[in-house]
Amino acid sequence: VAAVKRLARIFPLAGVTTNPSIIAAGKQPLQEVLPRLQRAIGPDGTRFAQVMSRTAEGMVADARRLNDIVPGIIVKVPVTAEGLAAIKILRTRKIPTLGTAVYGAGQGLLSALAGAEYVAPYVNRLDAQGGDGIAMVTELQQLLTLHAPHAKVLAASFKTPRQALACLLAGCQSITL
Repeated sequence: VAAVKRLARIFPLAGVTTNPSIIAAGKQPLQEVLPRLQRAIGPDGTRFAQVMSRTAEGMVADARRLNDIVPGIIVKVPVTAEGLAAIKILRTRKIPTLGTAVYGAGQGLLSALAGAEYVAPYVNRLDAQGGDGIAMVTELQQLLTLHAPHAKVLAASFKTPRQALACLLAGCQSITL
């Protein structure tokens, strides 16, 4: 929270993302951290927080809890078979989602078609596994433009500033650093 406050004072931050491991490392309850992050980013900032469950039903329950803590929060859902099912359910319940842990353009497209408003490809993690994260993000951006124009790429997992810039040059509307 302190880092977000410090950076929001300097940079034009549009939002803040978090996940269960970041929250656990802070050793403070989620119910306290999320509202503090909201205040740190400001009233117009977009907030993202991730579910912890591995089943669709559990992810939906997690998403409802997150939305109760910070109404309008965008819920990060891993793009697995269960995650896709959860994204479809959450769309019908008007809870916005981000398909996360995306390692392929097709996987990202599926999350957008299921109803995710954002898709988070993991650039450096794909590179570390021998893939080409920037090429995948470029393909994903093209697929979303053609087949799911409602969805935005929110590229994640960077090791270098150049990776982030390459994603922006590929047309990504958002990145998380």
